[in-house]
Amino acid sequence: MKKFITPLLICFGFMARAEEGMLIPSLLSAFESDMQAKGMKLTAADIYSVNKSSLKDAIMHFGGGCTAELVSNKGLLLTNHHCGLSQVQQHSSEKNDYLKNGFWAKTYADELANPGLTATRIVRIDDVTAAMLFGTEGLEDGNKINEIMKRNMKTLIEDATRNTHYRADVQAFDYGNSFYLMVKEVFTDVRLVGAPPSSIGKFGGDTDNWVWPRHTGDFSVFRIYAGADNKPADYNENNKPYEPINFLKVAFNDRKAGDFTMVYGFPGFTEQHLSSGNLKFIVEKQRPMEISMRTKSLSVIDAAMKTSDKTRIQYMAKQARIANAWKKNIGQIDGLKQLGAVDLKVIFEAEYEKRANSKDEWGQYAGLVKTMNQLVADKSNFEFHDVLFYEYLYVGPEYFRLCRALEDIERNYSKYKESGELEKKIENLKKGADGFFKDYDVKVDQQIFDILTKEFSGYLSSNFTIDGLSNPKLSATIYAKSVFVSKEKYLAFLGKFSEKSLAKLAKDPGYAHFKKCWSTWKDKIEPAASEYSYNMTALLKEFVKGKQIMFPDLKQWSDANSTLRVTYGKLEGSAPVDGMAYTEHTTLKGMIDKFNTGNPDFELEARMVDLYKTKNYGKYAQNGELWVCFTGSNHTTGGNSGSPVLDANGNLMGLNFDRSWESTMSDYYFDPKRCRNIVVDIRYVMWVMDIYCGASHLVDEMVLVK
Repeated sequence: MKKFITPLLICFGFMARAEEGMLIPSLLSAFESDMQAKGMKLTAADIYSVNKSSLKDAIMHFGGGCTAELVSNKGLLLTNHHCGLSQVQQHSSEKNDYLKNGFWAKTYADELANPGLTATRIVRIDDVTAAMLFGTEGLEDGNKINEIMKRNMKTLIEDATRNTHYRADVQAFDYGNSFYLMVKEVFTDVRLVGAPPSSIGKFGGDTDNWVWPRHTGDFSVFRIYAGADNKPADYNENNKPYEPINFLKVAFNDRKAGDFTMVYGFPGFTEQHLSSGNLKFIVEKQRPMEISMRTKSLSVIDAAMKTSDKTRIQYMAKQARIANAWKKNIGQIDGLKQLGAVDLKVIFEAEYEKRANSKDEWGQYAGLVKTMNQLVADKSNFEFHDVLFYEYLYVGPEYFRLCRALEDIERNYSKYKESGELEKKIENLKKGADGFFKDYDVKVDQQIFDILTKEFSGYLSSNFTIDGLSNPKLSATIYAKSVFVSKEKYLAFLGKFSEKSLAKLAKDPGYAHFKKCWSTWKDKIEPAASEYSYNMTALLKEFVKGKQIMFPDLKQWSDANSTLRVTYGKLEGSAPVDGMAYTEHTTLKGMIDKFNTGNPDFELEARMVDLYKTKNYGKYAQNGELWVCFTGSNHTTGGNSGSPVLDANGNLMGLNFDRSWESTMSDYYFDPKRCRNIVVDIRYVMWVMDIYCGASHLVDEMVLVK
């Protein structure tokens, strides 16, 4: 045993550090004393309460994928530039290039509507585990259990929303060991107020993405509007700025290393409990494939964006979405390998098995690890191909997006026809054509098709082959004849849509190719991948239950699942690489230094250089320097983009927007020595608004505290 003592202490120590974990706000009272010992001046009720206004009422789920925070009594909302990039891009054109030049509304009337964009406030979080499982005691039939739980869920949601304007859903935690009801208030009129030029909002581009030191002004500004009753309402010119229950005050004081920090937001996805075999599969097979597929796409898009302003505007948001996961995955693999995460999993699994065999009442957990790893060995090929087909059909050639909509209509034609939905669906496709083809370049799409189809074909197993992939004329035929690559042909096809159109659809070369791939995925791969996932989830449910019982001294927390969470740590740097130490903050000087390298990702406008030379920092400097970004030891992941980083008093220090490259492994394994979240300092955000962009009226809306 002696040789295992140190690794076990390291392994368990990672889980015991306060910085790790994404805590459910309604359970914060259990961590209140620890948070206060680390410097917090708040109570758990100040952070989350259903009986009074609390910080939670200022935190918004932005568009379902990011976080935003209210910062004024007029519904002013801050989030990341990359979270609002799609909206900025949709409003941009060669005439009004808001991506390049930025956008600032001077009055309410100038603020731009964004159909489909939502901002969601959590009203309350209730533990409904007992209610969800009511009536399932003693049952073994999985279908029967699911049927009962669906009924229980329906009742819970109906009871929670009856006679209110609220919405609700029930989320499973810990693979179904517990369930929580989320009651929500969803605002549907969210308007664009401002965004800095891309030389600030995207400063560093792919070169700096997921990298420290960082100098990106990753923020954008929106406003929530409501009806006359201050409740959510669809867009209407008569709507008024929302008057929030609470909004964040701005921490306008000096910072220093060691300051308490707290991140409040909607982290998307972590998998801390995966077995060693599963993690090994991800590191050695799945992630390399995803990286390779996206490398090919980006090689085409990056080159195309340099050819014209039109193409740059068309593809900037799409490029950012693809590149973000691409570079994260590269860093993730490197971090997991450097840490030896798979080996640490093996060590923990040995201790888990030992404890499971040490008591009769724990015997049900014995053998779980072996079973999980064997399941990976036997069935993970289906998971691999499930991800491969997703990368090709959802992240690859864009015309597939139109095909997916028509595939749904083809498959459900009779049902839609009988219900009267068909005409509405066709009409919606016609309306969506303008937006799609505005940002579509057929030549770029064909190049992506060519390079990705070859890559996709190379990864396919022999039992999942698709006819025609190696046909040298496939690409030329599709992009010359398919209705899906031409706006005129596409609208003409939809304009005369009838049952006869289904036969024409089958003969369309673009759709025919898509359908072969889609059918292979849905018929041969997805069912097996779903079964694999279902079986693994059942095993992980028992594994987690065993961990909670057999390791009571470990800090236990539920994986991120896009629900509201709190994580806390401190403002601090790191030393992730031998011989290298990262300071905890960056300044405008570093931004200018990068600009001077000549790298096009570090392009700046002359105004930024002039303001730096004259040290025109206004009231936003600290000791004569303008802080741009800082790092903290907060456990974050995707979905935390735009999350407020709060100080000991709950005031806004900055906007979380990234992790360091060495930290991206924290989705699977958190290392407190190297994992750091990256934050744009709110003082830099206000400086950009006020001094750089002349939008001081927005700063005036905020409440600054020292």
